[in-house]
Amino acid sequence: MNARTLELPEVTLPLLATVQSKHRHYFDPDSGRAPFRHRRYEFGAGPLQMPLVRAFLHTCAERQSPDYQYLFTLLGSELASNAIRHTRSGERFGHYSLTCERLRHGLRLTCQDQGTQPVGSFDADHPRHLSADPRGLDPDAEAGRGLAMIDALASEWGDNGVPITRKVWFTLAYDLTDNPWNHLEEQR
Repeated sequence: MNARTLELPEVTLPLLATVQSKHRHYFDPDSGRAPFRHRRYEFGAGPLQMPLVRAFLHTCAERQSPDYQYLFTLLGSELASNAIRHTRSGERFGHYSLTCERLRHGLRLTCQDQGTQPVGSFDADHPRHLSADPRGLDPDAEAGRGLAMIDALASEWGDNGVPITRKVWFTLAYDLTDNPWNHLEEQR
């Protein structure tokens, strides 16, 4: 039997066309929907999904100031990018989810990825938490910027310490008055 590959034409498909209709309002800040308490969406592997990720994050923060929306989207994009770059979520058929919760004092975003293959055995009594690279914000640093930026700009952040199914989260307070982001804006 001769195995042949069927040649198909290339097709450009809008990313929103890949979203089920029941979830389209997650990506439309003008949907007119009531505020949410909890919103979760699963994204496929690869950087081609990042515009959809940013639309989701921007819409989650739609009722906040433009600075807040930008900062929330920036930090959330870092979590998604890390899931793609450093875990099995970035491999073929990989996926990760973003969950946004509206809290009284801010938004909390959780990224759950497919983790990494454990090196040695994993002991649940001794979790392996992530830490930000202290040199990550150095302009000459070649890596480690993502978590360092989240560490510097989020109100709080952390992870579950389980490398085989990692959950990394951050909270960004609605009030950015004391946030270092404001000091960066003043320097420009």
